[in-house]
Amino acid sequence: MAYDGESLKVVGTRPIRPDGVDKVIGRANFGADMTMPGMLWGKLKRSPHAHARIKSINTSKAEKLPGVRAVVSAADFPEIASEEAFVGEGPMNFRDLSYNCMARGKVLYDGHAVAAVAATSPAIAEEAVELIEVEYEVLPYVIDVEDAMKPNAPILHSDLFTQGVDPKPTAPSNVAKRVTFTKGDFATGWKEA
Repeated sequence: MAYDGESLKVVGTRPIRPDGVDKVIGRANFGADMTMPGMLWGKLKRSPHAHARIKSINTSKAEKLPGVRAVVSAADFPEIASEEAFVGEGPMNFRDLSYNCMARGKVLYDGHAVAAVAATSPAIAEEAVELIEVEYEVLPYVIDVEDAMKPNAPILHSDLFTQGVDPKPTAPSNVAKRVTFTKGDFATGWKEA
């Protein structure tokens, strides 16, 4: 069905935004402006390194700060087995997903979360995050996907062996899987083109 444009009442017009004035003058309320009784604010401690081994995490100072209700790191969560399950369109390894949520033993990218704080105010949560002490052993890294696939690239996951290649690899790689999609007979199609 095609529309001629004349029968449309809203498309192509500039409707009045009832919340426009409140937003422009700062009077509008947003989700971050709401406070509920007993509400806590969360803040993450993130790694400043692109690739590093976590030697130690000391959260004791943050835990003692008044207003802090909880401080956690990956050590506070159970280790998830490396198993693939189909979720949505393809397989997902929940262990790898959990490693991405919070670094366990090693940070894999700049900004990787290493600890989390829950506190009674955003300011207290921020202060507590600053009190968490993390000792890192900085490791070599690359920032280009082509460089990451090279044989001499620093390995992120020591237990990742490229799937879908023959013979089966004996050394870990940053390439998770090789997948080839084909349809039809290329040689015949090329010849007939």
